[in-house]
Amino acid sequence: MNLKESNEIFRKAIIKTYFEPELLKMDFRKSYTKHPTIKDEGLTVDDALHLYFDLNTGDDYPDGDEWFTIEYLIPFSVKLPDSLKGPDYFTTISVSDGKHFWRHRELIRYKYGKSKKLSESLEFINRKYRELIEILQDSSVIN
Repeated sequence: MNLKESNEIFRKAIIKTYFEPELLKMDFRKSYTKHPTIKDEGLTVDDALHLYFDLNTGDDYPDGDEWFTIEYLIPFSVKLPDSLKGPDYFTTISVSDGKHFWRHRELIRYKYGKSKKLSESLEFINRKYRELIEILQDSSVIN
């Protein structure tokens, strides 16, 4: 087994045994929306914003077992105000038929050397989701 494969297996195990069950306890539920590039299921609270775990980005790095990327996705074409466009908030992801979705990506480092920061990472994921939903609601993108 190479480094890439082992990092992916390790990340998936951490997500499936810790992050997903803990998020489900925090009002999240399984999402039935398919992500255009991530194969695994996502999570959502309100069906307007969906959370996915990206297992592949960076899995070939030596410290790839210490972090993963999460992606918050608005799974339909909506018009965003310019103030919400860009790397601080949302960038586009192209889908079929010339449509696009909006996504926000965050790097989550859940392990630093020998110490684990799982609970801090979980809190960050939830806080960022709530922040993005509030921004979308305040800008009247979603009701």
